[in-house]
Amino acid sequence: MCGIVGAIAERNVSGILLEGLKRLEYRGYDSAGFAIMSGPNNKLNVVKTVGKVNKLVEAAAKAKVKGRIGIAHTRWATHGKTTVANAHPHTSGTDLAIVHNGIIENYEPLREKLIKDGYVFKTETDTETIAHLIHQARKNGKVSLLDSVKKTIKKLHGAYGLCVIDRTAPDQIIVARSGSPLVIGIGIGENFVASDPLALGQVTDRFVYLEEGDIAKVGLESYEIWHGEKKVKRAITTIQNKAADAEKGEYKHFMLKEIYEQPKVIQDTLDGRISEGKVLEQAFGIKEKAIFDQVKNVQIVACGTSFHAGQVAKYWLESVAKMPCQIDIASDYRYRDIIVQPGTLFVTVSQSGETADTLAALRFAKGKSYVASLAICNVATSSLVRESDLCLLTMAGQEIGVASTKAFTTQLAVLLILSIVLARRTGLNSKQEAKLVKELTKLPGLIEKTLKLSNEIEKLAQQFSDKHHSLFLGRGIQYPIAKEGALKLKEISYIHAEAYQAGELKHGPLALVDEQMPVVAVAPNNDLLGKLQANLSTVSARGGKLYVFADESIGYKSDKSCKVIHVPNCPDILAPIIFTIPLQLLAYHVAITKGTDVDHPRNLAKSVTVE
Repeated sequence: MCGIVGAIAERNVSGILLEGLKRLEYRGYDSAGFAIMSGPNNKLNVVKTVGKVNKLVEAAAKAKVKGRIGIAHTRWATHGKTTVANAHPHTSGTDLAIVHNGIIENYEPLREKLIKDGYVFKTETDTETIAHLIHQARKNGKVSLLDSVKKTIKKLHGAYGLCVIDRTAPDQIIVARSGSPLVIGIGIGENFVASDPLALGQVTDRFVYLEEGDIAKVGLESYEIWHGEKKVKRAITTIQNKAADAEKGEYKHFMLKEIYEQPKVIQDTLDGRISEGKVLEQAFGIKEKAIFDQVKNVQIVACGTSFHAGQVAKYWLESVAKMPCQIDIASDYRYRDIIVQPGTLFVTVSQSGETADTLAALRFAKGKSYVASLAICNVATSSLVRESDLCLLTMAGQEIGVASTKAFTTQLAVLLILSIVLARRTGLNSKQEAKLVKELTKLPGLIEKTLKLSNEIEKLAQQFSDKHHSLFLGRGIQYPIAKEGALKLKEISYIHAEAYQAGELKHGPLALVDEQMPVVAVAPNNDLLGKLQANLSTVSARGGKLYVFADESIGYKSDKSCKVIHVPNCPDILAPIIFTIPLQLLAYHVAITKGTDVDHPRNLAKSVTVE
């Protein structure tokens, strides 16, 4: 969510900083500020406002601050209320300023020690603690700014992207990354830093991506990077200066582009939310602990694809967090007699945050006795986010294809994070959490491997070219994934597709099975595999044609009645996300075969803003 911009140049950098912040507004924030060194004495000038960047622009114009080195930030409150004091940058004395993305989990004992050492705190934030620690390590300038930052970060537990300037070292910006992304922008006689290359598209197209654990000193003409005590080099990447989300690039359709963006956006969604084998629950907002400590039950409300994400979350919440969970279609939620159990958290899931039925459900829920409301959404400025008590943004970026892909999988990632956070209250120990988090970190790489199935799935899709109906089957937590696969196929190929729990075949759907009815199944290697295989054998026995996406470790083989696509082996907890990918690719390639409009299917809109 929060955004960082920094610049060192021979020209005034205030405009660069403000333009960078404007370009990061999509990430969501509630306050903004910048610090610039000015004049012959390198006076540190700090300007901060609550609200939109435009307010900061107005404040900057009144302050008439100019300088050749500065840092800027947009903040989403996690520690302390939304106030000017709590906005970034934070200072220690009159020399040092810092901006910070992320969450420092052990800031309270560090803060207490600093207070005993005589430091006076002006804010409620964890970031001010870092500023004072660096100042303390400087020993009145006797220790270099770089070494002071290196010493400080060894004390920090959590996630951080740091950007530090000091008026007594006016030729450098020090940056450090752990669990929160940072890039260096390369100019000619000037250099820049940011949390996202998008912030610097107006000044450079060359970037160095800092890796986990990197620390760098950025000057006018050069930059140096260390990893631990070793100086390292990182590759320079050239990025074309364009609105990447609004361009298809090498892809024929936005939907295909967005399918292939999933490893990156999943990583973006995890960045700053997990660190050192833990979920950083403060990412949910200021009041998260007080709220989550009261939660005994969860009520989820959503529509369409987001409803399928909520159905998967129900399984996670019950199996991981051991909490009862109800889920309702938003359009029906208000029209039944709601019985709210004590300690129930109300969760809405929406890509746009403007879905009319979901918004109406949230507003209706405010009159009920829920503990609080939590929005899981992709748009920081949406009504859903603004009107909820807590939120956790998915970092999917702009999704242009009407059929949701990357928004869905990032929703699943966030819902799994929520399940882990709530599980702490029901007995999940640190060792178990570390195992779950370790598996989460594998997710982008596993999706990359799964995307390599595209060519094989493209060939399989030819067999759907003359079909008008299809069945999708799944068991347990994979049933919502089968529903999502069926929805994708019907949305963009106009093939009638329905999903069933595989165990329900003999209760009606089996009557539809013949050689003209393709049956698609998802088969992860879990406790229900044997039962699923028995269900599938009934399809083969009645002449049906099976298309099975099976975990490669099962050893399931193709035969005359069954085509098997082997999906990379994955941890059971991640299987719903991984098995989503081939179903997205199937829908896409079938639609291409049918010649339909992939990105803009008939009769559908991207955001449903009417009931």
